[in-house]
Amino acid sequence: MKKLLLSLLLLTITTSFSQELNLPVATQYLADNPFVISPTFAGIGDNFRIRANGMKQWVGVKDSPQNQSVYADFRIADQSGVGASFYNDQNGYTSQTGAKFSFAHHIILEYYSRQYLSFGISFNINNFKIDVSQLVPNTYDPNLKDDRFTSNKNFDVSFLYRNKEFYLSFNAANILDKNIDNFSGIKIEPSTLRNYQLYSGYVIKTQNWTELEPSVFFQYYESDRRSSTDINVKYRKYNNNNDYYWGGITYRFLNDQILAPLTVGPMAGFKKSGFYFGYSYQVTLNELAGYNSGTHMVTVGFDFLANISNCPCAQSPVHD
Repeated sequence: MKKLLLSLLLLTITTSFSQELNLPVATQYLADNPFVISPTFAGIGDNFRIRANGMKQWVGVKDSPQNQSVYADFRIADQSGVGASFYNDQNGYTSQTGAKFSFAHHIILEYYSRQYLSFGISFNINNFKIDVSQLVPNTYDPNLKDDRFTSNKNFDVSFLYRNKEFYLSFNAANILDKNIDNFSGIKIEPSTLRNYQLYSGYVIKTQNWTELEPSVFFQYYESDRRSSTDINVKYRKYNNNNDYYWGGITYRFLNDQILAPLTVGPMAGFKKSGFYFGYSYQVTLNELAGYNSGTHMVTVGFDFLANISNCPCAQSPVHD
């Protein structure tokens, strides 16, 4: 048990450095909010869209990671969109808060075949803090005194290609190297925080106003070359008012351990008269499985101020 607790402490500290400016992506983007992972989705749709997420990871483990975030995006003019996100992330004795401000522009590649291309950019502000007073004596560098705080700014750039029901987005996050503020006198935190995400899927329209949407999400971190992949499947059922309910499942694994998944779990939700609700549960399948009850995430949102764009490149992607 002592070895497990020590492992958790080391995991908390090391992942805190690795996640700085790289907030954990669980299933937030699957709650009909791909703006979470790419600014190019800002302004696609007929509404002002807002989503609030609450996530608790490894429930049952003391001081396990938790995250709260709010995302909002809307269209300006017929072919552009803006968005913003704000977050608070707790990971053991470290915390980070911050915001992203995004702009996207959408163009038509081919009108009749419905091919569109979008470009996006985000300006990021992140505040990172270590609460040294909570660390157990003799388990950390004695040079660490008082709380440690640093603030960083960075950028994301991205593009999105759509062809009818197919979509493919690429996002490069934190493209600038970080100025190291070495807390301990030993260079243990990376200066390269660039990471890359690919998100692709296809919406299969079936009879009776239903959709099946398989998708894949790939993440790669340049500093240590680690990467992971999500394989997802979602089902939606619409009514005459474009309200719907949905369900799905997600499967995440490290790319060097495809047959040893990190998490797997169901998702479900609905949208009614502009109100959105989603819930996701992920079962932990690694060594921590016996010490926690999984990861829980709740999403609540609103879509309002409907205003259809004159350009199909920014119109709502819901079924015809």
